[in-house]
Formats: sequence, C-alpha cells, structure tokens
Amino acid sequence: MPSGLPPSSPASLEGRQLEPVLAGRVAVVIGGHSGFGLAISQRFAAAGATLVIAARRAEVLEVVAGELGATWRLCDITDDAQVSELARHVVAAHGTVDIVVNCAGFEQSTLLADLTPERLESMHAVQLAGALYVMRHFGNAMAQTGGGVLLNMSSLTAQNPARGLTAYASAKAGIEYATKIAAVEYGDRAVRFNAIAAGLIETPMTATIFTFSEAIEAVRELTPLGHMGHPDDIAAAALFLCSDDAAFITGQTLCVDGGASLLALPTPQIRADVARRWAQAHAEPSA
Repeated sequence: MPSGLPPSSPASLEGRQLEPVLAGRVAVVIGGHSGFGLAISQRFAAAGATLVIAARRAEVLEVVAGELGATWRLCDITDDAQVSELARHVVAAHGTVDIVVNCAGFEQSTLLADLTPERLESMHAVQLAGALYVMRHFGNAMAQTGGGVLLNMSSLTAQNPARGLTAYASAKAGIEYATKIAAVEYGDRAVRFNAIAAGLIETPMTATIFTFSEAIEAVRELTPLGHMGHPDDIAAAALFLCSDDAAFITGQTLCVDGGASLLALPTPQIRADVARRWAQAHAEPSA
C-alpha cells in the first residue's frame, strides 16, 4: 500500500540556500536532536541563528550539535529547576535569548478506561507541566532581555478527537490554550507565543504507526492535499512563526496538516474499509 508521501518535501532544505533571517538571534530548540526538533534545528542553523539544543541525552546532543555548529545543554523539562537553569545559562552565555521552540514530547495511546495515574502523570509531566515551565522561565527571560518568541508544538489530535488519546491530546489542547493566555500576559513586554498543531508525520516517535499501511492510507484519504507531510514542513512553519515575517502574530495555533483538521481522524471502521478495498484491488484473479 502506498504511503501517501510525495517524492520529496516541498519545504526541504536540500539544494537550497536560506536567507539568513535569524542572523544575530539566539535560538533554543528543546528536543532539537530528533524528529520535528531536528528539522527545526537544521533550518534555524541554515537561517543563521546562534543555536542551542537541549534534551536529556548527552551522546545524541553532542553529535547533532557538532553537525550544526550549535552548542548543547542537558535539560529534563519535567524538572522546573532544570528549565530555570537552562534559561539562566543561555542568557549568561549569550546575553539574550530571542527564540525558544519546545519540541519535547512522547505519546502512549491508552483508552480512558485503562488510563492509570502513572500513565497520566508521566504524559502530562512532559506535555503540559514541562511545557508550562518552559513558557514561564523563557517568557520571563525574554521579557527581561528585550522580547522574543516562544513556539509550542501541539498536535492535530488536539483539534480532532480520536480513541486512545485522552492523556496526550488533552495536554496538547491545554498547551494551545495556555499559549493564548501567555500571549496576553506577555504581549506588552514584546514576547510572542504561538503553537504549531502538526498532522501525522513520520518521525522516530510515530515510526511504529507508519508500519500499518492501511492506517496511513486512511489518514491520507482524509487529508485534503492527498499526501502525508514531512518534518521539513513543520520546520518551515516554525521558521516563519519565529521570524520577523510573523512579528504581528501571537496567541495562535497554526495547523500544519495538509488540511486534515478540516475533516476527521480515521476511525477503526474507516481503516477497516481501506484495508478491504486494498485487498480487493490486489486480490489474485480467480482461475
């Protein structure tokens, strides 16, 4: 079954030169070593940013930072003190912080009937509480150093309900609303807050889902543009929202999903129908 992926992303950096629109800007990408975060780190570096990558795994951070000419810092965003120290370190090292993108996250699909306190707490610790710690400490830091922009990473699942995503999607919906409130609270100090709600795109976090061809085909069929996206599509949107081109945009969530949020996430019945039609189309002709 086809994946629905175009041969290459229209937003890909391959063979292209970016204008140095982030030259002179200090940008922090949390979770900038993998998935959306890596694509954003690559694009920000290509756009001239002074880049700091933060995450919990030193060995991966060191490699990615070396490739991009960035610096790196360990940080577990579920620990408020570590987030505070990260913000303090960046300002002490660079004199300012202009851009922060929070890509830290994970997903465990769990039906509400089976949602244990441990699963809920671990999910919300990263997706909601950790994101709020980032917004607080870096919002304060940017307010004290002349302003800036903070970008949260949300999900199509915060827009369109689906089974098994109560903990994950509720956290993402919460952070979208918190983004609006932060934009109101920090606007008079020249700090902008926005979010990207990403559609289903293949990354290390979602790789398992992409092994189920009928599920991916069902998503593609419910995506008006007719194909799946790439991490580069998220990175291109992030660069826009963090650049001066978006200087009058704050408190918004941009859906980067090929239009999928206009319809619905596939139900088990839709996936079963896709699998049936695929099997019929490729069935061996009877003798």
